[in-house]
Amino acid sequence: MRADELKGHLDGLILAVVAREPLHGYAVIEALKARSGGALALPEGTVYPVLHRLEADGLLASQWSVVAGRRRRVYRITRSGERELGVRRERWHAFAQTIEAVLA
Repeated sequence: MRADELKGHLDGLILAVVAREPLHGYAVIEALKARSGGALALPEGTVYPVLHRLEADGLLASQWSVVAGRRRRVYRITRSGERELGVRRERWHAFAQTIEAVLA
């Protein structure tokens, strides 16, 4: 799936992945890919700017950790992020129902 096809949905997808557990950037990419059965194989250049923006917006927070001698920025969802994820889930369900009603 192309990144442009996800326009308007990628923020919510990333929030959902990080809501399960704190993850570093590359792990976010791998979780999106795994949870989508490979359909969301997104490049770093698509995901990292969204992580940074979500953090700037207060929906994610991060801290540096060291694993096997490598520094990694680990992201976790904030309370504001959890609220936003709930809103996005509701909007998605309403949107999906509307589209299904038209296409059925």
